[in-house]
Amino acid sequence: MKHTIIDASQLELEDKVVNIKRVTKVVKGGSNIRFTALVVVGDGNGHVGAGLGKAKEVPEAIRKGKEDAMKHIVKIALDENNSITHDFIGEYGSAHVLLKRAPEGTGIIAGGPARVVCELAGIKNIRTKSLGSNNKQNVVLATISGLSKLKTPEEVAKNRSKSVEEVLA
Repeated sequence: MKHTIIDASQLELEDKVVNIKRVTKVVKGGSNIRFTALVVVGDGNGHVGAGLGKAKEVPEAIRKGKEDAMKHIVKIALDENNSITHDFIGEYGSAHVLLKRAPEGTGIIAGGPARVVCELAGIKNIRTKSLGSNNKQNVVLATISGLSKLKTPEEVAKNRSKSVEEVLA
């Protein structure tokens, strides 16, 4: 998965914890309990990223998850009514997320993990459907993967050596 690296220090990021899991490892002396936190960060203006943090305490896991998410921020192509530019299926592992553009006034029609990603990315109108695995981590990463692979009409026109009007027709 190739992403363009974006400097997170210049963005005003908001973060949301999608999932906190308690992980137990059984060892000779008993069991080790740790926590993993799945965190999504975004600026509400076309930038979003997700990260996973692991630690012995929950706040530390969340902090690490936020730092990891800031390292994996991607830019998303939005159209004039704050929707995506075209329909796409994002894939990660066995999770598939169908992303469909929507007209003004539709709102965000999405399940839990995909909704968080869309809200923090600044998307106002979208319809999504989670297909395949419903693992929260994979659904978040599939959504971000799909959003990062979206192309603007200008990019498509340039690749095909046509004008934007010919592509949209």
